[in-house]
Amino acid sequence: MAPVLAIAQVTPFAWEAPGDVNEYVARVSDELAGRGHRVLIIAPSESSGLVRDSRRLIRGDPASLLERADGRPLVLGVGEVLPFAPTRRRSASLPVDVARTIEEALASLTLDVVHVHEPFAPSAASVALRHSRALNVGAFHAPTERILSTQLARPLSRLLFGRLDARTASFNATRELLRRYFPGDYRVILPGASVPAAPPRADGRVELMASAGEERAALRLLLRALRLLPPDAPWHVTVWSERPLAMPASATGALRERIDFVSAEAMSEAQALARADVLVLASEGVRPVPGTLVRGLAAGVVPVASRLNAYEELLADGDRGLEFEPGDGQTLAAHLRRLVTDSRLRTALAAEVAEVRETFGWGRVAGDLEDVYRGLVASRHDDRGDHRVRARLATRRLIDVDLHMHTDHSGDCATPVEVLLAEARARGLGAIAVTDHNEISGALDARAKADGVKVIVGEEIKTADQGEVIGLFIEEKIWRGMTLPETIAEIKRQGGLVYVPHPFDRLHSVPDYEHLLSVLGDIDAIEVFNPRVAIPEFNDEAVRFAAKYRIPAGAGSDAHVPQGLGSVRIRMRDFDGPEEFLESLRDADIVRNPASLLYVQALKFLQTKALPPAARRASRERRVRRATGHGGRRNS
Repeated sequence: MAPVLAIAQVTPFAWEAPGDVNEYVARVSDELAGRGHRVLIIAPSESSGLVRDSRRLIRGDPASLLERADGRPLVLGVGEVLPFAPTRRRSASLPVDVARTIEEALASLTLDVVHVHEPFAPSAASVALRHSRALNVGAFHAPTERILSTQLARPLSRLLFGRLDARTASFNATRELLRRYFPGDYRVILPGASVPAAPPRADGRVELMASAGEERAALRLLLRALRLLPPDAPWHVTVWSERPLAMPASATGALRERIDFVSAEAMSEAQALARADVLVLASEGVRPVPGTLVRGLAAGVVPVASRLNAYEELLADGDRGLEFEPGDGQTLAAHLRRLVTDSRLRTALAAEVAEVRETFGWGRVAGDLEDVYRGLVASRHDDRGDHRVRARLATRRLIDVDLHMHTDHSGDCATPVEVLLAEARARGLGAIAVTDHNEISGALDARAKADGVKVIVGEEIKTADQGEVIGLFIEEKIWRGMTLPETIAEIKRQGGLVYVPHPFDRLHSVPDYEHLLSVLGDIDAIEVFNPRVAIPEFNDEAVRFAAKYRIPAGAGSDAHVPQGLGSVRIRMRDFDGPEEFLESLRDADIVRNPASLLYVQALKFLQTKALPPAARRASRERRVRRATGHGGRRNS
């Protein structure tokens, strides 16, 4: 039986405002809830009552947000703010109370998926993406470059999109546009539509409909084409708009009598589509309305549309309607003349459209999203472990372990093996992983000389262009410069464990999010705390990644000088070999006592760069003598 998922759908638009995105969120949420999933809608709101009630639930009974008796989604209002609107001038950040409310909500809930819609920063959706600890899906709906152009100067959007585990686009045109600015894999999931049954009409006229949602030039082009239609043909035009719109002065004489301008106050768009025979979309590309075309196809209306990417994919290269080049009023007029005078053509095209009407149902959209969600959930690690190994470990003593350190076998470290081992004993470490850069000799030497400290032989390997990865429990040197999958394969060939160090520290060479997703199944553990990471948010990102994919979390000092050793350590059951180590790591505790980053970095510089080679050699010999008891009292 497929698992029931806890899902949050997040929209950046005020919930009371009409629009394609909110319609999408509402319909998909209803469908998913109807399939048994627990669904929560998070949205800005213009209702102070909804916001007040939502905050009371978050701070009092957060479990009720997902456990509703009627099984329907609950709308959680997070603040009285303007909706995300790229066409308006907006402040650089959301009000603090909105961000805090979203953060509190996501921290109080255990979610499988957080699905953010149009997560451009700053917005409620981008805040949710920032604070989510669940699997993140980003949905991008608008296909126009105009919307993206207002966000391209914002590096924060690019940074946030790195937290997406899957991306969907409502149209191929949207996907291609996004790939230009935000490279990644986008699955196209066409939106759905709900249209009421058409009322019977016995007047015999052909009803044309146009949308005022397109740019004004589209309406002017339509009016020019209408003047070329035969005056004795029975046709009528409804121009639908969200807000009241006056008839243009260019619509004069007999043309004025054949056009009605109707706003949402008098008739919904769905009602206008339900009574239409032909839908005319004449955009020149500034502001296409593919959502209207989707709803028109769902209503069985014959479309006539300009040849734009946003429209062509829905019309299947003209199989589901008629097309014309943007701005070509003559061809548009010819198409309309044929449709209003040739009932057989109109009937044939309507039959073509009827065959695909079910394609645009909301059930199909929810099913496609369910596939995306379950694919992500399936990629999470099985965190149940091996109960037989767990039982064996339960009787073992607790030891402190440091999983990341270097010796002078690394080019950027001057710590002799003997000094490292002595320091590890002095600091009470029961086990250490020696992970020199692109070299295994230091780790093998440490294991051979170890006395009272267990040494895990490791290597921190630089891949070709995908950052560094650590192999633990290996026996042979792995050469740098291979791809990340090739390096991982070599670690596995040796029976080792794949451990990802400082995965999101953008000041180091790290694999990006996309590369990590591609090798998820091969990652055995991930470093979630490294005291040498200068920006704490990078460690926080690693914590989120490990938690969402249920990957065992590790930590290490990444010490390049003895004074940094054990500044962070893992308290875990003693182990023997990689299998017991990994099982013990699942229940380990991370103990942090970080030394000053500035202090240890300064020591590293002094020991590896500041002194001339002869002085560095002399310093190394003195430290080895002290560590081995041949040079007087050791300074710890």
